[in-house]
Amino acid sequence: MQAKFQMSSELKTELDKIVSQYETKQAALLPVLNLAQEKYGSISPEIESWVADYLQLPLMKVREVVSFYTLFHAEQKGKHHFQMCRNMSCMLRGCEEMIEYLKERLKLEDGQTSQDRCFSLSTVECLAACEMAPMMQLNDRYVGPLTKESIDQILKEIEINN
Repeated sequence: MQAKFQMSSELKTELDKIVSQYETKQAALLPVLNLAQEKYGSISPEIESWVADYLQLPLMKVREVVSFYTLFHAEQKGKHHFQMCRNMSCMLRGCEEMIEYLKERLKLEDGQTSQDRCFSLSTVECLAACEMAPMMQLNDRYVGPLTKESIDQILKEIEINN
């Protein structure tokens, strides 16, 4: 199946460099998806198809990886993406209250992005940082243990820097 999506020759050069570091093309799936999302803001079905063709993988394999890992998004997220952990350690240490508080502060529900694309809010099953519970990932940064005060401080910092 030929994908309709065409990546730029510049991006293809970057991808070829990544793939050259692996014994097989298919082993480069995660970094290839990561670079595509970095460039385009999300992994659309067209990008999934292009990556599958490029790496000579079944489309379903690419789709499974994109849907499994919380770091990949089918839709563009806001500039500040809050991923709230809701797994056992975080649950036992009060994540539900922190999730509700952040929903209230951002005026968003789980899975939503603000109209101005400044904020996105997601709940995720595990961020593998139980020692920081309750915690979240804000873009690439892990934050925790969370309190209402620490959430307020983060939002204040974002406001100052925007």
